[in-house]
Amino acid sequence: MARKRRPASSERRKTKRGPPSKKPAKAKTSDKAQRSEANQFVLRLYVTGLTPSSTEAIKNVQGICESHLQGRYQLEVIDIYQLPSLARDEQIVATPTLIKVLPQPLRRFIGSMSDEQKILFGLELVEKR
Repeated sequence: MARKRRPASSERRKTKRGPPSKKPAKAKTSDKAQRSEANQFVLRLYVTGLTPSSTEAIKNVQGICESHLQGRYQLEVIDIYQLPSLARDEQIVATPTLIKVLPQPLRRFIGSMSDEQKILFGLELVEKR
């Protein structure tokens, strides 16, 4: 049985094609940048004014972030007296409350944030002993 001969490129039938599509170029993100974004922490600390417990929680969370998340975190301190609608939207029932927004899953911590090991475990920075 004889094989069909494939026509040479000059013999091939030429078809009309439209202009090349103009797709937007996708920004290439390096693996290192993707890992860096995945390791970025977004934290929200809800407090009630400048009460002693709020001040202590702010100091404790900032200390934990500086010593364990150096440059990989964004901390928002939200005074529920100034922005009660945000507290309502997040269903804050007690203060101080720390919410880990990113990376997922969302976690909530309530209290003075003085138990560093508990916070680190909740942020998934250490394993439970």
